[in-house]
Amino acid sequence: MFKKVGVVGAGQMGNGIAQVVASKGIAVILSDISSEALEKAVATITKSCDRLIKKERMSADEKTDLLAKLTTTTKMEDLADCDFVVEAATENVDLKLKIFSQLDKICNKDAILATNTSSISITKIAAATERPDQVCGMHFMNPVPIMKLVEGIRGLQTDEEVFQKTKTFAEHLGKTFVEANDMPGFAVNRILMPMINEAIYTLHEGIASVEGIDTAMKLGTNQPMGPLTLADFIGLDTCLSIMNVLHEGLGDTKYRPCPLLVNFVEAGWLGRKTGRGFYNYES
Repeated sequence: MFKKVGVVGAGQMGNGIAQVVASKGIAVILSDISSEALEKAVATITKSCDRLIKKERMSADEKTDLLAKLTTTTKMEDLADCDFVVEAATENVDLKLKIFSQLDKICNKDAILATNTSSISITKIAAATERPDQVCGMHFMNPVPIMKLVEGIRGLQTDEEVFQKTKTFAEHLGKTFVEANDMPGFAVNRILMPMINEAIYTLHEGIASVEGIDTAMKLGTNQPMGPLTLADFIGLDTCLSIMNVLHEGLGDTKYRPCPLLVNFVEAGWLGRKTGRGFYNYES
């Protein structure tokens, strides 16, 4: 198994991935350009551990060991000796291409580079490197410490041994690994995001209220969380990014982002992380 794992991006997904990896006794370096983001990430991981202790799913000693395995840095160069790196930055294609170009130059030649992208082409990301055969998709679900699924995606040039090592690693982390083809949205978001987008259209067209839509879907289809609550949890900017990838990549008008979703993002109402989305979280 890998001895040192790098995680790029200390946001919601990045800190969750770092926590899960460190919980298995593997050294983790969490990298971000913002020292404030790194401090917030460590605080989030600490609180997550405390919740697990309260639920008797973790001991105080295990928390101490986990935090001891975690280091943070604002210098991507510190990932040079990692043998596996997961990129978990914002869902922006240009940013991801830049990061992978940098990682390719920094990391040792045998290191596997994985991306947690939820929709962007693995083949396109891999092409930003000189090692496209060592790049693959490793899409964790949010919240990472709780959700069991990891989507595994091969790029066009991904080496089979690299992909199998990634699968074994995901399973070592206690995840269920499901393979998906390198198509826009892969499997989960190809299904989930159009449903969320349609729920937003349902609101936009005045068919039902926010609460009505969520209640109807929870009670009518046995979903644990309504689609608008889920959109707020994911982040409306991320939802819009994924819908744009689906719309542009597949060229079908059925994937056109709802104008109301666009308006909310332009207003800065991005969901839980900004305190306002389809629901108000500021009170």
